[in-house]
Amino acid sequence: MKKLSKLSLFSLILIASITSANAQTTEKSVPVFKNGEAQIVPGFDAPKDWIRHDLWVETEFDTDGDNKLDRVHVAVTRPIQTDTEGLKLPIIYVSSPYFAGTAENTPALFWNVNHELGEMGKPRTHTPVNRKGKRPIISNSHIRKWVPRGYIVVHSSSPGTGLSQGSPTIGGDNESLAPKAVIDWLCGRIPGYESPYGDKKVHAYWSTGVVGMTGTSYNGTIPLAAATTGVEGLKAIIPIAPNTSYYHYYRSNGLVRSPGGYLGEDIDVLFDFVHSGDESKRAYNSATVRDKEMMNGMDRITGDYNDFWAGRDYINDMKPMKAALLMSHGFNDWNVMPEHSYRIYNKAREMGIPSQIYYHQNGHGGPPPLTLMNRWFTHYLHGIENGVENDPRAWIVRENDDKENPTPYTDYPNPDASPITLHLNAGAPKIGQLSIAKPDNQGTETLVDNYSFDGSSLASAEETEHRLLYVTPIFKENVHLSGIPKITINVSSSKAAANLSVWLVSLPWDQHKTTKITDNIITRGWADPQNYKSIRKSEPLKKGKFYQVSFDLIPDDQIIEKGQQIGLMIFSSDKEYTLHPKPGTELTIDLDKTTLELPIVGGLKSFNNAVK
Repeated sequence: MKKLSKLSLFSLILIASITSANAQTTEKSVPVFKNGEAQIVPGFDAPKDWIRHDLWVETEFDTDGDNKLDRVHVAVTRPIQTDTEGLKLPIIYVSSPYFAGTAENTPALFWNVNHELGEMGKPRTHTPVNRKGKRPIISNSHIRKWVPRGYIVVHSSSPGTGLSQGSPTIGGDNESLAPKAVIDWLCGRIPGYESPYGDKKVHAYWSTGVVGMTGTSYNGTIPLAAATTGVEGLKAIIPIAPNTSYYHYYRSNGLVRSPGGYLGEDIDVLFDFVHSGDESKRAYNSATVRDKEMMNGMDRITGDYNDFWAGRDYINDMKPMKAALLMSHGFNDWNVMPEHSYRIYNKAREMGIPSQIYYHQNGHGGPPPLTLMNRWFTHYLHGIENGVENDPRAWIVRENDDKENPTPYTDYPNPDASPITLHLNAGAPKIGQLSIAKPDNQGTETLVDNYSFDGSSLASAEETEHRLLYVTPIFKENVHLSGIPKITINVSSSKAAANLSVWLVSLPWDQHKTTKITDNIITRGWADPQNYKSIRKSEPLKKGKFYQVSFDLIPDDQIIEKGQQIGLMIFSSDKEYTLHPKPGTELTIDLDKTTLELPIVGGLKSFNNAVK
């Protein structure tokens, strides 16, 4: 065999080195998955190389009165490989009315609540929004989380906000059809445009046509709104603390009730709060939507459910929905209360839609752990078989656990929970008792309305005429509540209208600085006795006549520790949530015809063991 010269050998080594280097430089970046989750890919984790651009997508509606179909402003953030390597990736899409700024949060923006029930109260001030934000970036939310993991992140501003045309409607049809249009563009069914009025088109050539949505609060409502259109390509949504019904947000069982932390807010207030769109269109939008549609439909006089509210209740629009649903909420969210997530989760489950729910014990907001979100999007957007559809349906953070460490359950409410009925034993103006046994001839007890006393003061008072309080025996074992408590109150009023408020509390009341959010208040509920027949129809109360009022409290899952008691507190005006009528209205409760139903894990047996 002929020997190679030193020069020939060097040439071969050089060629091999060049070939190896070329192979390394041409190695493509692709999504990587491990343990059923998308991993951070170094080639994607280079923000300086991300491609960021904006465009406008034309919708099927005109809501700002200019006789042109409204276009929504869209921004895209994608890895450079979508251009250099022709890579196509799935989309995580976030839409919001908040991206361009909101109105100043001043007291004048809100309705004055110091007036009698059945009145509108003093007119409020309309506060304009000073728009902010620059092209092409609408928002930076979610990009650091998802772009490095092999997704393209898309943002859009809701109609009538930012550089999106149209008008806000706060739950109207255009707020469902706007994200649908963006998804249609991402799936190649309609064009995008480089400018708000131009004809030069933009195509989403880098999209696989598979979309997921997420967001928190109003931003969590929009994924649900889009999903109710049944739009093709929207495969999965993760709404976080979403408002799923504007009636349930601003009313309770016929009662005008504010969301927690925003006393006097109503749907027209939220319109003003987000109306950051084109200044030249704002007068038309305000006159058409806020001053006409909303003022004619929102009804702060009776608080009844009507067609206006039904049109802004997403449970009524769910028939076309097919996107897989991972819902997230906090059990102590008194702004967007956890009934919002449960009612949609429950309906989706009934419809056979793949569904899971994550609940933590804190307040407003709070996404599921990243691993839950990652598994959800990995399966439904990338098509990886990771078994997520067979995971437990419910993930609940226990009281002293980290939010990243939820406990899995078969479902929510806990399938092992069953209702027990508790009866009232007289005790006013001090404290009465709750018992399994139904006592005879307890008669009636009366409370006097006075909004000056907040709920915490009433619950911690040993004696007061402004509330009725009934407690269980002290628990000798932990008691696990899971589900929706229900209350039936037989009540009469000294006036034709009255607030009716109910708290479930854990006693003794803890007023220390170290009190946890899970201490003291278990759950709450509100109702208008005038709606004792239906939330669609109220009628004035006749003085001295008793009415049977039944309603659900807000869903909960909480372990009440041994040494505590569950207290049922009935009062009238709730200082932080209801209107503030002049003090003095008397509510009389027929104890023999009033009951509390609690969903207890282990049912009656567990409860009896705890109080024996």
